[in-house]
Amino acid sequence: MTNAATDLIAPRRQSIAVDVGGVIVGGAAPVVVQSMTNTDTADIAGTVAQVAALARAGSELVRITVDRDEAAKAVPVIREKLDAMGCNVPLVGDFHYIGHTLLAENPDCAQALAKYRINPGNVGFKDKKDRQFSSIIEMAIQYAKPVRIGVNWGSLDQELLTRLMDANATSPEPKDARAVMHEAMVQSGLHSARRAEELGLGADKIIISAKVSAIQDLIAVYTGLARRCEYALHLGLTEAGMGSKGIVASSAAMGILLQQGIGDTIRFSLTPEPGGDRTVEVQTAQELLQTMGLRSFVPVVAACPGCGRTTSTVFQELARDIQNMIRDRMPDWKSRYPGVETLNLAVMGCIVNGPGESKHADVGISLPGTGETPAAPVFIDGKKAMTLRGPAIAHDFKQIVEDYIEKRFGSS
Repeated sequence: MTNAATDLIAPRRQSIAVDVGGVIVGGAAPVVVQSMTNTDTADIAGTVAQVAALARAGSELVRITVDRDEAAKAVPVIREKLDAMGCNVPLVGDFHYIGHTLLAENPDCAQALAKYRINPGNVGFKDKKDRQFSSIIEMAIQYAKPVRIGVNWGSLDQELLTRLMDANATSPEPKDARAVMHEAMVQSGLHSARRAEELGLGADKIIISAKVSAIQDLIAVYTGLARRCEYALHLGLTEAGMGSKGIVASSAAMGILLQQGIGDTIRFSLTPEPGGDRTVEVQTAQELLQTMGLRSFVPVVAACPGCGRTTSTVFQELARDIQNMIRDRMPDWKSRYPGVETLNLAVMGCIVNGPGESKHADVGISLPGTGETPAAPVFIDGKKAMTLRGPAIAHDFKQIVEDYIEKRFGSS
C-alpha cells in the first residue's frame, strides 16, 4: 500500500524472510498478525475452539502453551482437528524450562508445530543451559522448523545481566542501569541466535523478540536489535495490561517502531476481562496496521464523535450496526469479494462535516443533526446518489452497502 500518508513511513528494515508453516515473516512480506491462546492445551476441545476463533478473527499465527507432557500429547490431536475443520492456521509451541524434554519425548508434537518459541532466560541454567538449548535447536533442524528466540524482561538471563552490570560499574563512563538492561536484552537475543546458527540452524529459520512492559524500553531495545542484525523481529509489549490501557500502550510502542520500518510480526498481549473475548487482541493488532496504512483487513468506517448538534443517537446506532455487520459478514465477503477490505464507509451525524466526509468515502451517509431537515443524503464514489428518509434509514443504508460491494467487488 503506497500513498502520500504511507510514504512518510520509513522503508521496512531489511530482514531475512522466515517461512512459518506457509506464512512468510520478514523479507518483503506484510507485517504478520499473531495471537496466543489462554486455554489449557491439554483441553483439546477448548483449545481447538479458541484457535479456530482467533484464526477466524484474522490471526495468521497462533501460539499455544506446551508446558507438560499432557499438553505436548494434545498438540498433534489439536492440529488434526483443526485441519479437519479447514482451519490451517500454523501453530507455534511456547516452551519454557523443559521444552527440550517435551520435544524429544513427543515427536508427533515436534512435527505438528510450525515453530518453536524458546526463552534463553529459562531454557536451562548453569551447565545445562547450552546443552538444553542445543537440544531444542537440533530438533528444530531435524524437523525443519523455525525458532523464535523470545527474550523477556521478566526472565532475563541473570548471569549475562550480572556480567554486564559488573563491567559497567568499572567502566570510566558507566551507563544508566536501565541502559545496561537494554543491552542485556539485545545481547541475549543475538547471542542465542548466533549460537543456533553455529549449531546449523539457518538464519532463515530464526525470529527474535525482546519483550518488555514499558513503551520507551521497548523502543530502545528494538531499535538496538534492528541496528545490529537482519533476523526477522516479532514486536510485542509484554504484560501490556487490560482494556484501553493495554491497547494504548501497545499501539504507542509498536506504532513508533513500525513507523521506523521495524517489525515483521506483531501481537497485542492484552489482559482480557474475566470470560472476555480473546479475539480482541487480533482485532486491535489489525486496526493498528490498517490505521497506519500498512495493511487492509476489513472495510473502514469513519464516524463522527458527536456533539451538541447530534443529540440523537441514530448515527451512533447506525455506526455500531455497520461495524457489527462488517465483522459478521467479513468471512463471507472475503471469500466472495476479493479486495473488499479496502472499502471505506462513512456514517456522519450532522451537516457540518457530514457531506464532506461522506464524499471522501466509497459509500457515506450524512444523518440529520438537531434541528436539521429529517433527511439523510447518501454519497457513492464522491457523488450524491440518493436521500433516505423515514424509520428504515438504517436498513436501507446497509442494503446500499451490500449492493455496492456486489457491484464493485463481485466481478473480481
